[in-house]
Amino acid sequence: MKNKKSVIYAVVLIFLIWYGLYFFLESNIIPSPITVIINFFSIFIPVILPHLAMSLYRILTAIFLAVFIGVLLGLLIGMNKKIDQYISPVIYLIYPIPKIAFLPIFMLLFGLGDRSKIILIMVIVIFQIIVTTRDSVKNINPEYFHSARSIGIKGLKVYQHVIIPAILPQILTALRITVGTSIAVLFYAENFATQYGIGYYIMNSWIMVNYVDMFSGILAISILGLLFFQVIDIIEDRYCHWVKAGNQKSFEYK
Repeated sequence: MKNKKSVIYAVVLIFLIWYGLYFFLESNIIPSPITVIINFFSIFIPVILPHLAMSLYRILTAIFLAVFIGVLLGLLIGMNKKIDQYISPVIYLIYPIPKIAFLPIFMLLFGLGDRSKIILIMVIVIFQIIVTTRDSVKNINPEYFHSARSIGIKGLKVYQHVIIPAILPQILTALRITVGTSIAVLFYAENFATQYGIGYYIMNSWIMVNYVDMFSGILAISILGLLFFQVIDIIEDRYCHWVKAGNQKSFEYK
């Protein structure tokens, strides 16, 4: 309930700021929020939804691949010191490079379609996942492993009952950090060699000087980002409930 109230508060605050800009600037560039909302719902299914669905497909595919591959590599590096010595320096060299610079290369290698855009987003997300997973594994208290062995937990069950639960909160935090960047990159990538995608829709509306449609697209991409954060929160509440319980207790006054 508290989370819902926070979302409502944020929506009301942004709406008031938006309406204030519309009222004081008196420019066609910033249309009335009421006009945009009415337009958004009137064109959502026939116009915006196909673009939003394509963007959702691209970003979900990229995030799934990044998490799957990134967690496996992070576990491998975190659990093996020798592999860590050779792989980590490579990650440190590539990680700071702005990944958006690779878009022309990916287009040449993988074509102008969805594949190059998905790979670009995956590359942006995967380094954060690898580093977070590796560091989380290294920071697991050794006593957890001793306790697991004492009750007969061995092999893959150690990952299921000790390692994955210990690193999952950090992985979800890394996802929160990268979701905003991923959507921003998707917006940029969808302006090249595509006719579907919310990024394409926003820029095409801007070129056509249709600012109401443009802001409707911005509203759609904002909702997309909100949905991603809500899904991450739901996963955290369900599978990392002990983290929130611990955080709440830490803020209680004695």
